[in-house]
Amino acid sequence: MTVTDNKTLADRIEDLLPQTQCTKCGYPACRPYAEAVASGEALYNQCPPGGAEGVARLAALLGKPAIPLNSANGVERPRPLAVIDEQVCIGCTLCMQACPVDAIVGAPKQMHTVIAERCTGCDLCVPPCPVDCIALLPVTGAATGWDAWNQSLADAAREHHNRREARLAREREAAEARAAARRAGSVATAAIAQTIEPGAAVAPAALAVEDADAKKRAIIQAALERARKKKEELAAKGQGPLNTEQVSADVQAQIDAAEARRHRLGLAAGNAGQSGDPSASDTPADGPVNTGPSSNPR
Repeated sequence: MTVTDNKTLADRIEDLLPQTQCTKCGYPACRPYAEAVASGEALYNQCPPGGAEGVARLAALLGKPAIPLNSANGVERPRPLAVIDEQVCIGCTLCMQACPVDAIVGAPKQMHTVIAERCTGCDLCVPPCPVDCIALLPVTGAATGWDAWNQSLADAAREHHNRREARLAREREAAEARAAARRAGSVATAAIAQTIEPGAAVAPAALAVEDADAKKRAIIQAALERARKKKEELAAKGQGPLNTEQVSADVQAQIDAAEARRHRLGLAAGNAGQSGDPSASDTPADGPVNTGPSSNPR
């Protein structure tokens, strides 16, 4: 019976593949090839490591006739094992990056070696090697295709590949997060510079702060300092706030909230000293809370 559910079919096709992750089928890994076969995008005879038996397995699952392996994708052969000439290896790490199952270990500028139990013989480590120190040696005698492989090896190879993909995804996410943090830091530094009046002395550390909360506090501090200076200038001209005695309950509540934020920031009235709680981002930046005449004084 032919399986028609694409998702279930892709899963079943993947289960029948040898999981060498060699890309000889024309796809980046076994799972994408399985999905392509399930959708009809690819034929079921494009997996050289599975050989003729692999084609027969897929044909039986799909309810189609067995056909010869497509020679354009490669030939059926004994399973090879990658071996690194450690005396020639320069430790470039390119083979490690190419291995789909993390079967190669080493360190930059140090010799590398292959974990034989993990190697799937995919050949992917050979092309990037700049000193041609990797050889592929047949290790299964005359046995080829699935005769040179087995289900436990396939299951282990799939697990190693999936773990590698998950690790690479985490590393990409971490790199993107670091890049975003650097971009945000540049924007925050520019914002801090814009809040400082021309000619004002600025501590170099203030512009080099890396912590996001510290940057936010620095912006608040600069705004409070500017507000304090403006208030002092207005007071010197006799232009201080009017009607601060008889204000509405709503306006008084705003005043109280502003004073509470100042206390959380560790600021005494009229003194823009140490900054604190970054949650007080709504502290007025251009002067005191509007304490002008209430529309409904009582």
